[in-house]
Amino acid sequence: MDLTNEDLTIPPVKYEYLDHTADVQLHAWGESLEEAFEQCAIAMYGYMTDLRRVEITDIHHVEVEGHDIQSLLFQFLNELLFVFSAESYLVAKKVKINEFDREKFKIKATIYGEEFNIRKHTQEAEVKAITYSAMQILDQPDVERPEVFVIVDI
Repeated sequence: MDLTNEDLTIPPVKYEYLDHTADVQLHAWGESLEEAFEQCAIAMYGYMTDLRRVEITDIHHVEVEGHDIQSLLFQFLNELLFVFSAESYLVAKKVKINEFDREKFKIKATIYGEEFNIRKHTQEAEVKAITYSAMQILDQPDVERPEVFVIVDI
């Protein structure tokens, strides 16, 4: 696998963590809805481990679809959580959406990172599940920037 300089370029942080009673709310934004989704994914990984310790040595491709924009975000994050929790145990430092179909609610994305290794990576909170609870996707013409809010079960 050959990684290009573009593959290794890490985008600026455009997310934060908001307090919630028993879980954590991810709040992410971007210049586009695609970037807000990407930032939300990185926020999820950043809540699980210190991303400064993650190197980009592996890539993984994911494809997801939903029946509306909220289910698309849910399925996207759920698939990335599965990739972290299952066979490849990949923790991503960068997520790039390559195709974003707003009409058919489909995403094709590439995640860049490495296999999670407890000897190298810190183990922060365990994200158990993505939820629809209080999920918001703000992407209207009158909104300054696209934003997403997602509560994850920890």
